[in-house]
Amino acid sequence: MSRLLVTGAAGMLGQDLLAVLRSRHDLSVTATTRAELDITDPDAVRDAVAGHDLLINTAAWTDVDAAEAQEQAATAVNGDAVAHLAEACATTGARMIHISTDYVFAGNATEPYPEDAPTAPINAYGRSKLAGELAVTKLLPDTGYIVRTAWLYGAHGPNFVATILRLAEGRERLDVVNDQRGQPTWSYRLAEQLVALADAALAGHAAPGAYHGTTTGDTTWYELARAVFILRGLDPDRIHPTTSDGFPARLTAFWRIRAGLPQA
Repeated sequence: MSRLLVTGAAGMLGQDLLAVLRSRHDLSVTATTRAELDITDPDAVRDAVAGHDLLINTAAWTDVDAAEAQEQAATAVNGDAVAHLAEACATTGARMIHISTDYVFAGNATEPYPEDAPTAPINAYGRSKLAGELAVTKLLPDTGYIVRTAWLYGAHGPNFVATILRLAEGRERLDVVNDQRGQPTWSYRLAEQLVALADAALAGHAAPGAYHGTTTGDTTWYELARAVFILRGLDPDRIHPTTSDGFPARLTAFWRIRAGLPQA
């Protein structure tokens, strides 16, 4: 029986991952939350990884805006701590699947990025996540797997869809940017694919390196917000398109939603 360790188990993706793994009686799963395992502590990480065949790391600093003011703290979690995890896996021979992001790219492409596209993060969050990727690549060249995802939403934790529905309860009008395109990705579906990758990795059938884990198709935040309203039975015309120009550059697209309040 293969032994899996899941870090960040209380997060949105972590909870979906555990839900998918719940039916896998052929796997022995250990789940750790941030309160249970400080991944910035190399000794604690070493003890946690010992005895496992594969680690799926969903733990991360996810506050993109706060990373701008606290880049060192963000990098400690998204970069240094990932190095601790990778080093522990290298020592014990465990394989590692690490979740990364499209923020490692410049964001100016007109079509989906291939896995081997040059990285060029433009903000602190992207730089911190790239540091984690580089650690996995360096320390686990043959047994490390990087899965980049984007526009993640799900039933657990804060995300764009949940925010739109919350704002819909108190605001008649919402202005949402319509000049950014991406691929909204359901966290449960990504969790299913992570388990499939884990199976392939344990069987020796998955090549190490970077993978892109998003859904097919693409849309804008504005179009996604309208779709959410339609599916909830709300009037999609309450959503109005706007551009990114009126928002501080450091803000993420996730928070680029205006409440539609009247001007003073």
